[in-house]
Amino acid sequence: MPGLRRQAAHDGGATDMNATGNRSGILLMIATSFVFACQDGISQHLAAEYNTFMVVMIRYWFFAAFVVTVAARRPGGLVATARTSQPFLQIGRGLLLALEICVAVLGFTLIGLVESHAIFASYPLIITALAGPLLGEKVGWRRWSAVSAGFLGMLIILQPGHGAFNPLGLIPVASAVLFALYGLATRYAARRDTTATSFFWTGVAGAVVMTAVGLPSWEPMAPGDWAWMLALCVTGVLGHWLLIKCYELAEASVVQPFAFFHQVFAAIVGMIIFGEILRANVMFGAAIILAAGIFALWRAALAAEET
Repeated sequence: MPGLRRQAAHDGGATDMNATGNRSGILLMIATSFVFACQDGISQHLAAEYNTFMVVMIRYWFFAAFVVTVAARRPGGLVATARTSQPFLQIGRGLLLALEICVAVLGFTLIGLVESHAIFASYPLIITALAGPLLGEKVGWRRWSAVSAGFLGMLIILQPGHGAFNPLGLIPVASAVLFALYGLATRYAARRDTTATSFFWTGVAGAVVMTAVGLPSWEPMAPGDWAWMLALCVTGVLGHWLLIKCYELAEASVVQPFAFFHQVFAAIVGMIIFGEILRANVMFGAAIILAAGIFALWRAALAAEET
């Protein structure tokens, strides 16, 4: 009996620690979402004045410096962290994310943060739809229903065949598809590489390719805009640091739905700072997409627990 009581106390303590970690992780994910939304607003401001490739390139320089610093502090240092048996996949992931960021920033400048993020929120549903054919994962009818609902929400936002249809709305659609492919490539890479290795290659490969395309697009910046560029780089590093801490403390399945706060905060930044308008169709379509995305994540978490 004393042994059972000690075991029960131990289990209860572990449960309390998990609950505390999950609560802290949720708060960190919300903070991460806010920081990334601020980063998106700064990106929109800078890309409206300067070449998008140059803005993203400088942002990647700081990101690469951050991932190299993190890797150097891990056991085995840079060499151990960078070691991979699938370098082409890792480089491809880095290229996908760099391209997605360029497309996303272009969307911010052309149609704004509100509509861009309303459509971009569909990326978890695109991952769900492509996980079966690309990764061989089983997707049940409930998650397919969520994908269908999310597609309907996207149509409500885009309004194809309607006089209000804006073809520029396809830019965040492309961004969502690219990010979904990046997410699937990351999931595939995780079968053989650690998260730290994938994180390292994401930053380094992206910095190399963005330097190649960004340097020819270099243009002088006003002194005041260098302060905004510094803020962009700081928010990028801070956001990734918060995200790392979030996943250190909490279970991914618990905190991931709260990543949708990114869309909410970005819409607030767009309306308050840039004077964007939240149209009724965008609000309604975004609500459908967010609800469908959260449901798909919940079903995916249940499926993972059953396997």
